[in-house]
Amino acid sequence: MPLWALIVWLVIGGAAGFFAGKMMGANRPFGVIGDVGLGIVGSVLGGYLLSLMGMGSGGMIGTFITALVGALVLIWIVRKVKSS
Repeated sequence: MPLWALIVWLVIGGAAGFFAGKMMGANRPFGVIGDVGLGIVGSVLGGYLLSLMGMGSGGMIGTFITALVGALVLIWIVRKVKSS
């Protein structure tokens, strides 16, 4: 993955994490900064998993959707583990 692509994933992942945190409601064990961080990690993992499957994200909108889904899944998992 080229450096510019990683930077794009980081920026889009931060935005996706912010929106994913808003979409998941007020239960924020790590706050907005934590949601943004989880969004970045989730978006990079989502993009990596798509690339392993040989699928592209399909431009900026596809990249954002991939990042948002990755962020939603990761935030959901972390919240379930944290609340247990």
